[in-house]
Amino acid sequence: MPIYHKLGKIPHKRHIQFRKENGDLYYEQLFGTIGFDGMSTNMYHEHRPTMVKEIKGQYSVAPKIAKSNNIQSYRLRGFQVDPQDDFLESRKIVLTNSDCHIVLAAPRKSTTDYFYKNTDSDEVVFIHRGTGKLRTMLGNLDFKYGDYLVIPRGMIYKIDFDTEDNRLFIVESHRPIYTPKRYRNWFGQLLEHAPFCERDIRRPEELETYNEKGDFLIKIKKKDEIFDMVYASHPFDVIGYDGYNYPYAFSIHDFEPITGRIHQPPPVHQTFETDAFVICSFVPRLYDYHPESIPAPYNHSNIDSDEVLYYVDGDFMSRNDIEAGHISLHPAGIPHGPHPGATERSIGKVDTQELAVMVDTFKPLMVTEEAMKIADDKYYQSWLE
Repeated sequence: MPIYHKLGKIPHKRHIQFRKENGDLYYEQLFGTIGFDGMSTNMYHEHRPTMVKEIKGQYSVAPKIAKSNNIQSYRLRGFQVDPQDDFLESRKIVLTNSDCHIVLAAPRKSTTDYFYKNTDSDEVVFIHRGTGKLRTMLGNLDFKYGDYLVIPRGMIYKIDFDTEDNRLFIVESHRPIYTPKRYRNWFGQLLEHAPFCERDIRRPEELETYNEKGDFLIKIKKKDEIFDMVYASHPFDVIGYDGYNYPYAFSIHDFEPITGRIHQPPPVHQTFETDAFVICSFVPRLYDYHPESIPAPYNHSNIDSDEVLYYVDGDFMSRNDIEAGHISLHPAGIPHGPHPGATERSIGKVDTQELAVMVDTFKPLMVTEEAMKIADDKYYQSWLE
C-alpha cells in the first residue's frame, strides 16, 4: 500500500551516521522489494540484524497434491479443519499453484517460543474468528473479526490471540500485493471512486524495541521449507523507520460496495491485486434497482481463472446449503452460476447481508490432500434439477 509512514526515531537523512547517546552507531537496514525498484523501508537497529548464531535444521511444509489437474467444482467445509495449538502447524494449505497458497488455520495459542518470517510470500491473513495483536519488527496492529492483515514478505512477526477460538483464511502470494491500480492516480493516491481510502488503512502505531542479546529463534520459510535459525539479538530491536514497506490492516467492514441498476460484475468487489490473482470483498449492500433486475449473478464461464469463494457470514443468496467457513472452488474451463432456485428467490429482494472473500487466480489451482479431508465430493452435481 503506497503510503509513506514513519515511526520511532530516525536521522534527518538516509545513509548517514546515526548515533546512540553513548556514541555507538545504530545499524541501518534497507527493507525493500523487487530489487531496488519496489516499495522499501529504511529501519535502524540497536544491533546488527545479520548476527546468525546457529542454523538448527530445516523441514518441509510443502503441500501434498491430491489433484494436480482439476476440473471438478468442490465445496470445502473450512470449519472442519481441526484446531491446533501452534500457529504454524495449524496452517493447512488447501489450494495452491505456482503463484499462491490458499490456507485455512485454526490456531489456539499465541506464538511465544519463536518469531516467524515468510521469505516466499506476502501474506494476507483474514480474521474470521478471534481478536488479538499482530506484533512485528515494524510495530504492532490490533486485529478483530473482519480484518485483513497484509504482511509483506520478509517481515518478522509474532501473533498474539486473546482466546483459543480463532479461524483464519490466509492467502500467501509469491507476487507483490497491491491495491487495485484503477483505484489509484499516478501519484498512488486512492481516487474518489475507490471503495475505500487511506483513512481506512490502519498502519502500525506501537513500536516495540528490545535492546537484548541472547538466543532468539526465527522460523524462516523459504521455498516451502522452514529453517530454524538462531539469532544473537532480539528481532524487535528497531528504534525507528520510514518508508512504504510495512504491515497494515484493513477491515472488510470498511469496504464500500459499488452498486448499479443491474447486476455488477465481480471486479467491483476487488480489494487487492497481483499480476497473478485478485482478492475481492463481498459485503452487505443494496441490490440492483432496475425494475426488472435479477440480483442473483448470471451464469458465467471461468475460461481464464479459477474462482475461490470463502463464505464468512450472512445469507449467501446464490448458493444452496452453504455455511460460514465453507469454500467453493469453481475451476477454469466450465461455467458456473446460481444454484437451482436461487435466481427466482433473488427477484424482488432489495439487499443482502452476505460477507465473503473471493480469490480469482489466472493459473489453475491444485487441490491438496488437506482439502480432500474436508471436501464435499458431490458438490459438482448440486446444479442438477
